[in-house]
Amino acid sequence: MHIHRRLFRLAKDVHDFIFSLVAFSLLMAAVVILQMYLLSVIINNVFFLSEPPKTYSLILLFATIIARALLIWVRERLAQQKAVKIKSDLRLKLFSHLLELGPSYTRSEKTGGLVAVVMDGVEKLDDYFTRYIPSLIHLIVLPPAIILFALYIDWLSGLIMLFTGPLIVFFMWLIGTWAKNLTQKLWQELSSMSSSFLDSLQGLKTLKIFGANRKESENVVNTSDRYRNITMKVLRVAFLSGMVLELAASISIALVAVQVGIRLIEGMMLYQLGLFVLLLTPEFYLPFRALGQHYHSGMEGAAAAERIFEITDSQPSKKVHGSAGSPCKSNISLDFTDVGFTYSVSEQPALQNITCRLEPDTLTAVVGKTGSGKSTFAYLMMGYLQASSGQIMVNGIPLNQLDPEEWKELIAYVPQQPHFFNMSVLENLLLANPDAGHDQVIEAAKNAGAHDFINQLPQGYDTLLTENASRLSGGEKQRLAIARAFLKDAPVLILDEPTSNLDPESEEHIAEATEKLLKNRTTLIIAHRLKTVYRADHILVFDQGKIVESGAHDSLMQQKGIYEAYIKTTGNWEGVML
Repeated sequence: MHIHRRLFRLAKDVHDFIFSLVAFSLLMAAVVILQMYLLSVIINNVFFLSEPPKTYSLILLFATIIARALLIWVRERLAQQKAVKIKSDLRLKLFSHLLELGPSYTRSEKTGGLVAVVMDGVEKLDDYFTRYIPSLIHLIVLPPAIILFALYIDWLSGLIMLFTGPLIVFFMWLIGTWAKNLTQKLWQELSSMSSSFLDSLQGLKTLKIFGANRKESENVVNTSDRYRNITMKVLRVAFLSGMVLELAASISIALVAVQVGIRLIEGMMLYQLGLFVLLLTPEFYLPFRALGQHYHSGMEGAAAAERIFEITDSQPSKKVHGSAGSPCKSNISLDFTDVGFTYSVSEQPALQNITCRLEPDTLTAVVGKTGSGKSTFAYLMMGYLQASSGQIMVNGIPLNQLDPEEWKELIAYVPQQPHFFNMSVLENLLLANPDAGHDQVIEAAKNAGAHDFINQLPQGYDTLLTENASRLSGGEKQRLAIARAFLKDAPVLILDEPTSNLDPESEEHIAEATEKLLKNRTTLIIAHRLKTVYRADHILVFDQGKIVESGAHDSLMQQKGIYEAYIKTTGNWEGVML
């Protein structure tokens, strides 16, 4: 049997839901017993006593039929409503938790796999709550009620039910134990297949250019075949469980029928009582058959819940207390003192003994080879990661004591590859400042050099961007990202070389816009190009997770160290960055 207590705890008002199902099952037990009793009395009177049925008996029988149908309908409606609510709550909690975990978690997970959990995994809980759980509660309540009544009216039939009922449950448990690993493998393959499809779609242009579409198609086919094979194994187990339960229930009913028939022939039992027991026996085994039909849904729901909890059990590197006051909203300085950080999947520290200061109205450039720790340094600064050792101070206040949401409000970030959502240009810009007026948006776009090309779009600012703005050029995307930073007007600015991989004309426009954006801000830029490094007031040279050199460009060149060697060898830092 698969009941996830944690899954129920995530759902609101779950106790009311369970209580309602128990109440419906108790009412159903009373209605079923009364219905079978009335039916046995009517048949006995008509066929054995040659008496016409009583009017009140027919009315009561009709009422029990209506009541039974009504109880089934209300129970299903209640379960469906609850399932919709639970799925909605779970998706919201999953998404909120993923936001709390931040980019450091999503970078280590396959995007397709996460989408499969949030969408397909949560959706699998629909049958779990609408079919499996009601059937399970019905099994727990109805058969015991019938057994108690059967023991009272005919102890021998009651004993057969008492023995065979738990035996069927034991068979179900055995099958469930066997099928559990298969169902978990099914979910692993589904995540793998989702990731494979997503990778293929996102890299479709690359596959076409390099003529690798046939090879990738073979990979997708192989992944699909693995998923199909495991699905067939799970279905075979589901069909086998249904057959075993049906066979066990049929044999049990036959046992009751045989012993009742023998006693009727021997005159040891009244016909009406024997008929009542024979009518009641299939009703006793009906919940077992119903659960057998939905047992596969229970296994899939349990497997989906396991994957959901793998995500919800993941925790940020450290808890943020948020007990200190807020730093001022201008002239922000950051002090790193012996800061270290190690990713959970690695034994090697990504950063070690980082000590530096970022001053207000100052541009600090970070340079270094790929894997030297530059992006980790920026993530620590943004609060996406929490330092494993040392301390980061913001205007004298420990960063881990600031409210994370308030701190993020003080930061604007322009990544090298900005992301845009499938909504209008205006809505994408307003993500930075939802309360901004139309004039503020226009001004931010003009400062970023984006206003003119936005007006040339079919609907201007109301133009709907396709997925990640695929129809815009790299330079246009960067200008929109810079416009968002202007609109947010945050005192702390983090840039990941916005001019990288652009044509000279676009690079010039971006450089002009960036120059305006830097004014009166505490700015950190992950620099790839020598032009960018020249503009910096202070340069931090990273190597193997440490700051090995720091200072202005001229002083670093005079030190004849790593910085000077790279500048003379390559003329820039492009191609060796994160």
